[in-house]
Amino acid sequence: MKIKSFRGLIADGAIDTISLHTNTGSTGYKIVKFELFSPDPGATTQESVVKIYKIPQTTTTATVDFSDNTMIASAYYKDNSSDSNPTSFVVVFDNEIFNQDIYITCNDPGAGTNESMNYYIELEQVNLDLTENTVATLKDIRNIAGQ
Repeated sequence: MKIKSFRGLIADGAIDTISLHTNTGSTGYKIVKFELFSPDPGATTQESVVKIYKIPQTTTTATVDFSDNTMIASAYYKDNSSDSNPTSFVVVFDNEIFNQDIYITCNDPGAGTNESMNYYIELEQVNLDLTENTVATLKDIRNIAGQ
């Protein structure tokens, strides 16, 4: 089992792309870890929704819709500089295998704080046979066409 890790600091309202596609599509990935970490822990009040998609995104929102089959992960982070409000953190991700690029969005639904968020993602690399490759690629094509 080969694990690839990706990390970054994403601004509120930004969209990051992680390039995973190959010429043959024979390498697949699935998320095994997805974590968020405040750039200024305990010192600022922050609320962030970070999501991972299988298709390109043009906007970011704080709305999480688990019926959206293009979203493969979502995380919610809330921290308050006051000790009376402890940090909360919730992560949900699919066990789905994909073989194309992924897109990360960040949205701060808090009242005008516009905070950035650190993310850390671990992906398990999976070798796909021809059938698995075809299924993963066709799902992505169908999802993009359905935009």
